[in-house]
Amino acid sequence: MRLRDFRLLLAGAATGQLGAQVTLVALPLVAVLELEAPAFQVGLLTAAETAAFLLVGLPAGALTDRMRKRPLMIRADLVRAVAVASIPVAALADVLTMAQLYVVALVTGVATVFFDVAHQSYLPQILPREQLVAGNGALETVRSTAHVTGPGIGGGLVQLVGAQFAVIVDAIGYVLSALFLLRVKQPEQAPEPAAAGGSLRKEIGEGVRFVFGHPLLRVIALTTGLANFSTAVLMATQTVHLVRVVGLEAGGLGLVLSASAVGGLLGALCAGRLAAGLGQARVMLLSVVVTGPFALLWPLSGHGVAGAALFAAGSAVVSFGAVVYNVAQVSFRQGMCPPRLLGRMNATLRFLMWGTLPLGALLGGALAQSYGSRTALAWCAVGILAVPLPLLLSPLRRMRDLPAPHDDDADAEATHGTPRDEAAAESDDRPAPAPTA
Repeated sequence: MRLRDFRLLLAGAATGQLGAQVTLVALPLVAVLELEAPAFQVGLLTAAETAAFLLVGLPAGALTDRMRKRPLMIRADLVRAVAVASIPVAALADVLTMAQLYVVALVTGVATVFFDVAHQSYLPQILPREQLVAGNGALETVRSTAHVTGPGIGGGLVQLVGAQFAVIVDAIGYVLSALFLLRVKQPEQAPEPAAAGGSLRKEIGEGVRFVFGHPLLRVIALTTGLANFSTAVLMATQTVHLVRVVGLEAGGLGLVLSASAVGGLLGALCAGRLAAGLGQARVMLLSVVVTGPFALLWPLSGHGVAGAALFAAGSAVVSFGAVVYNVAQVSFRQGMCPPRLLGRMNATLRFLMWGTLPLGALLGGALAQSYGSRTALAWCAVGILAVPLPLLLSPLRRMRDLPAPHDDDADAEATHGTPRDEAAAESDDRPAPAPTA
């Protein structure tokens, strides 16, 4: 926090995330309340928001590695601001349709893919490797704080001005994020020029080989992909369930989602200490094993205050585990990857991990439409319970700390696509950088 540029990066993340969390409540409510969309169309809207990870996830990494990261993030913020601002403009002209919501969701999703890949690749240029866990913990704290406050603000704004006008807060958040990034003064390392005869396809392939050639990255991709698939079922279903089954109005919906996010905030605050005390590898496994069963509270939530409390409690505990897991695995990825491959590594993993989101959203919408939201949430809980299986079947279950590759090992991985011997990794006298609170 003593680094001015990191504070600016953190402030940009705070404003962007706060606006996005308002839209998390407002955008589905535009479909449910204003346009009276059925459950499947709400699921399709969630799928449109996340389809970009499948459509441009892989090329985004190779393109990001060719560009300076900060200008790319600023452009992505401005594109998202314009797209979201088109919703209240169309509402004022009385021409707002579901088709426009799908287009806005898709455009903002594409811009978010480029922003997120660049953001994760830019942080190691601001912080040294030994501070990445602390830096990611701070960013997760900001994100979780936005998850706590944003839905409540969003629900209140929807009741005051209507769902279609509440999203203007999101556009303002993206503009502020761009302004904070403009003030960052850290000289950015110029990307290496593309090799002679190199092509986008070849560069994408290099990133894919790096990820699939590393056994721990493969396990992280499978585990997180399954978790995101199940989370997408929840995202596509929760607004319909909380409004039409639990019986909440917009303000109550926002409060439940805010209460749910308290667990994520606590997870961000505790992630560094837990990783330091238990070990980065061990905390990744325990975080999802211990908290996963609380997902069963979602389908058990019924009408009224008791149902709302059950839903919020389940979400809070599951969010706690998810954030602790994410801080550990993202910090490991950033520290072990050669800088020239960061964009492609992050994009490949996001393609594999986040590409499951539109599939889960479509399944959630279809299940809610055909069998009811409670059935969809039950299948979502089954998916969350299955998340730890890849970790339990991998070498990670016997590790305390994740291995910290030597620089020459990292270069060898980039060239040959094969990591260090796993036994050597477990007996390495130099463990992973000690996470800090």
